[in-house]
Amino acid sequence: MGFRIGCGLYVALAFMAGICSRQACAQEDPGQAAMALERQGKIVEAEAAWKALEKKYPGRPEPLAELGLLEAKQEHYAEAIAWYKKAMAVNPALPGLRLNLGLAYFKAGAYKSAIEELEPLYKEQPDDQRLTILIGMSHYGLEQFREADPLLKEAADRDPQNATLLLTLAHSCLLSNQYPCVMDAYHRLIGLNSESAEADMLVGEALDEMKDKEGAIREFRAAVAANPKEPNVHFGLGYLLWTKSDYTEAAKEFQTELDNDPQHSQAMLYLADSDIQMSNLDDARTLLEKLEKTGQGSAKGCLDLGIVYADQGHDLEALAEFQKAAKLAPSDVNAHWRMGRLYRAMGRTAEAKAEFDKAKTLNQVADERLLKIMSTLPASKPSRPVEKPASPNK
Repeated sequence: MGFRIGCGLYVALAFMAGICSRQACAQEDPGQAAMALERQGKIVEAEAAWKALEKKYPGRPEPLAELGLLEAKQEHYAEAIAWYKKAMAVNPALPGLRLNLGLAYFKAGAYKSAIEELEPLYKEQPDDQRLTILIGMSHYGLEQFREADPLLKEAADRDPQNATLLLTLAHSCLLSNQYPCVMDAYHRLIGLNSESAEADMLVGEALDEMKDKEGAIREFRAAVAANPKEPNVHFGLGYLLWTKSDYTEAAKEFQTELDNDPQHSQAMLYLADSDIQMSNLDDARTLLEKLEKTGQGSAKGCLDLGIVYADQGHDLEALAEFQKAAKLAPSDVNAHWRMGRLYRAMGRTAEAKAEFDKAKTLNQVADERLLKIMSTLPASKPSRPVEKPASPNK
């Protein structure tokens, strides 16, 4: 999306109106000459022409604004912002200037600054669809989903055939836990396309968040049926099956995702984990070592690779992976517990005790946090003492 300041003719006329009389302007219009160079695609020459005018007429904002526009058209947003701000310092009321500055901030990913520039315009023109979308998407970019939701809904209501806008609204509602909004967007998307894999995936994600695993799996299966090549659709279904410990079926979905996208690191990681659960250690090792070599390792990947190495008798390699996992995720009990077991098997009792103590401390912290949360809940009738939950891995 791109917006000129008013239009080219307006800018040229406004520019000339401020620097010369009508008779003098009849001879030559320097603003029009610079724009002619732009239209011919002579960007370097146009930039030089506007810079010459900027030096010749330092009190005019138009050359500064046009230099900003030239930079924005080349996607040099930092440079565009600098020129627009100089123009704003001269005349903030120049038509279109604040909009272009806000748009440059938006495209540069500076969403907070974009909102600051665009909101005053939105207050003056609340029905402007461009402003509604830009401000809504800026809040979305800042992960301020509650603020984004009403703006994106307003924009989607104005453009009910825009599936992309509806999908963005649904994602924003999902991330702000506004599940009725997700469902509403879903029904509207289905109305546009009865076989929308993206819509089915969105509802699946919402149902998963609402702890309806079976419903989520049903929707992801529908998404797979609608479009088996949809990015992440097999991974999403596989992940849901993995959480239900259905590792055989999960592995099939992760492999299909990898067939569609061989670089899908999450599918690779969870396929390896499924292989570990099914005792396919060699297959898991191949995948995990590949992930590590590509620099896409994670705490889970290091932990799983350590488990494979330990089971295959490669104690030192396993220890190195567990140490990496503990460094990447210091609060992960499993990494310290696995290290403790390995140290003990290696006869390094002091180090084993230290790791078991760390695991025990982390468990206690988790237990105390849970108890603190539970203590704030209203007592049921008849009241019963709260039992301390058992720590994992005991």
